Amino acid sequence: MAEVSSPYELCTLAEGLDPEEHVIVTYWVQASTQTDMLAKAVALAVEQSSGTWTDVPYETEELKTGYAAKVVGIYGAPDHELIATLPTDDGQRDYILRVAFPWHNFGDNLPMMLSSVIGNVSSMPYLKVLDIDFPRAFAERFQGPKFGIAGIREYLGVFGRPLLNSMIKPCTGFPPEVGAELLYQAAAGGADWIKDDELLAPDIAICPLDERVRQYMKAASRADKEKSGKTLYTVNITAAPGKLKENARRALDAGANALMVNVAAIGLGALRDLAEAPNITVPLMAHTCFQGTMSSSPHSGVASALAAKLARLAGADLYLNVAPSAKFNALREKFLQIHHALIRPFYHLKPTFPLVGGGVHPGMVPYLIELVGTDFVAGAGGAVHGHPQGSRAGAKAMRDAIDAACRGEDLFEAAKKSEELQMALDKWGIYSETDFARLYTIDS
Repeated sequence: MAEVSSPYELCTLAEGLDPEEHVIVTYWVQASTQTDMLAKAVALAVEQSSGTWTDVPYETEELKTGYAAKVVGIYGAPDHELIATLPTDDGQRDYILRVAFPWHNFGDNLPMMLSSVIGNVSSMPYLKVLDIDFPRAFAERFQGPKFGIAGIREYLGVFGRPLLNSMIKPCTGFPPEVGAELLYQAAAGGADWIKDDELLAPDIAICPLDERVRQYMKAASRADKEKSGKTLYTVNITAAPGKLKENARRALDAGANALMVNVAAIGLGALRDLAEAPNITVPLMAHTCFQGTMSSSPHSGVASALAAKLARLAGADLYLNVAPSAKFNALREKFLQIHHALIRPFYHLKPTFPLVGGGVHPGMVPYLIELVGTDFVAGAGGAVHGHPQGSRAGAKAMRDAIDAACRGEDLFEAAKKSEELQMALDKWGIYSETDFARLYTIDS
């Protein structure tokens, strides 16, 4: 690398870049007040693109022009103008940093894109990726969701209200006939979609994939005739990447009408490989377990809303968004950011259906509808299968709450006409942000 006389040689303005040739990554960085942030930003850009910690002969000016990442913005937060307003000498400052990466460095290879924009520097303390802006030329290389919100609503014939999902509980350790009966009861009670728990492995000996799908789909057919509707069932096919398509084929051969993977565990490239496979013609759900290892820290990793955007890009038709407050004490602002990343316009990509789960019960339904409207799936596991009258009553209580909230009816009034809803409200109450500690035991 030729000697750089000033860090400004690897800086530019966003307006000076071809917007179709770069992805622009936004980072949060914290550093000492003594840090030369410009030099630090340039070091990050070089490390993640064309160079290393010392000069190397073949990193020419021509190479840097075509392949080096460029710093396009460094913003202090707050935006200090005067020395007198800075923290003390041993204080810390927060920055928002924006770096443009030529995407011909990695093409539409999602694993290589992540390796480029966050790879080695992920080990830096106090650095988190907040967002990535993608040009149309990049996004057009991706198919995205095959079904999306409209396609899933069309398949189920359900419009104008949130869908109801129930996760089979207990999570694992039961034979197929037990799960099939729980599926039948929940679906007959009004659930539109039943899913495996993310902890139920494809080939656990007591409940193997093939037999599970056969029995569950028979149970779904029984429920469909009873309720005069359709039931979606997502079977968990999560495995090493080399086994994913085999698991998908086995599930589809057994009659599955939807699939599920734990996306953070298998990787975005593997999710995309499934989503874009022409012979996989059913909706694909991306569960977010394990994502917390990459998102929960405020000081490192990848923002959860960006993870949702990437899963949509990779082809997830359905995606788990943890309910605000509730079981995992998630921030409402983060919940909303994830929701918007899944449904807002994103070039040609269809919206991904948000599944809101993690401690959802009938008393939370009005709150969720007030927050995001009706284009979401209410995911209730414990609230369905833990209902005092059983799984069918639990599903009915959830549906009665959904229908009442969509009508603008007070839940206590609706409960006068629904014993199932009344019992649910007696057990779990009407949700508000101030009473979650009374209801939940898992806390951040």
